[in-house]
Amino acid sequence: MKEKHTADYGQLLQKAAAYCSLAEHCITEVQEKLAVWGATSPQSEDIIAYLQENGFIDEARYCRAFVSDKFRYNKWGKYKIKYQLRMKGLSDSSIQQGMEMIEEEDYEKALVHLLSGKLKGLKYNDEYDKQGKLYRFAQGRGFERDVFERAYRHLHKN
Repeated sequence: MKEKHTADYGQLLQKAAAYCSLAEHCITEVQEKLAVWGATSPQSEDIIAYLQENGFIDEARYCRAFVSDKFRYNKWGKYKIKYQLRMKGLSDSSIQQGMEMIEEEDYEKALVHLLSGKLKGLKYNDEYDKQGKLYRFAQGRGFERDVFERAYRHLHKN
């Protein structure tokens, strides 16, 4: 690690470590926070390197936590989750590791549950209109077409 750049380097490091201790954060989020706190680019690089070396920031761990939260609590599909992770600059291998946490059976059940809830308040003219509206809803949540088709068929079995 390089030498301190300014007198407040220690404070920035301490704030960044505390920030990372509260919840999982990726490098991009920490960089943004450091910029808001007034860190210079070299300071940010040093602080992030320190945080990574000491386990405060872990890309794979962040991906797993993000995938778990967005799937379980926000009911997002894989497309939306992957897109958000890519926007944060995470590697494809870390994203893939995180995505493997989602069980296919749970994934499809989640969409069936979402669709059945949406169907209760849905106004439609015919079956084609209903399917189109439900598909657009599922697509907006980030679910794939083949998963939608299986979930839609499951809805009509019951």
